[in-house]
Amino acid sequence: MLQILLGALAGSAVGFTLGLVGGGGSILAVPLMVYLVGVHDPHVAIGTSALAVAANALTGLTTHARRRNVKWRCAATFATAGVVGAWFGALLGKSMNGQTLLALFALLMLVVAGLMVRSRGREGDPTVVLNRGNAPKLLGSGAATGLLSGFFGIGGGFLVVPGLIASTGMPILFAVGSSLVAVTAFGLTTALSYATSGLIDWPLAAVFIGGGALGSLFGTRLATRLAGRKGALNLVLAGLIAIVALYMLYRTARALGLI
Repeated sequence: MLQILLGALAGSAVGFTLGLVGGGGSILAVPLMVYLVGVHDPHVAIGTSALAVAANALTGLTTHARRRNVKWRCAATFATAGVVGAWFGALLGKSMNGQTLLALFALLMLVVAGLMVRSRGREGDPTVVLNRGNAPKLLGSGAATGLLSGFFGIGGGFLVVPGLIASTGMPILFAVGSSLVAVTAFGLTTALSYATSGLIDWPLAAVFIGGGALGSLFGTRLATRLAGRKGALNLVLAGLIAIVALYMLYRTARALGLI
């Protein structure tokens, strides 16, 4: 019963983060599964969180779509290339030691946090559309992001947001909304791969999804309010990523006997 309650609480936090910044939900999901809920196998935590994040991202996408924050063609192009990368990334991730995978995940998070802070002052072009100029960029960054997403078992929103901004120049609010298309697709692809290996805790995934659905509604509302403040969403996401990454590195180092 305690694990179920903790799973619902963790799901709410993940859903709120996904609605707020379009990413970071899976960053929270994996460490929450391992360190709070008590899932001892990192691979089960990754597989379960991938399914839960995909479902929560779909809830957030519905809300952002109603607010017209989604560039559908750009998002679909990015996601299509990413699904292929995510499948191969998941195959590689399952073959690696769980603690090593968590450590690499944390290092990647720190890099992305730095990139988000660096891009915080960019306002973007709200009229951007899919064209011959940005289509190759979307396909390339989508495939690379999908590969990393599948490898680390994450929805990848914290990678998708900067990837969409770099490829198209869209404002961060549109990148947040559009990223949820890819997050949903990547998460489902990764979850399917892990499910075929029996690495998903289905009851835990269900309560995680339920809590996330509620949290995402509040996160999306707050995202719309913060969008008018230059760089606010970037800083929120970067700060969240950095804090959790440092904690994960500390816990992993202890688990490996390095400290």
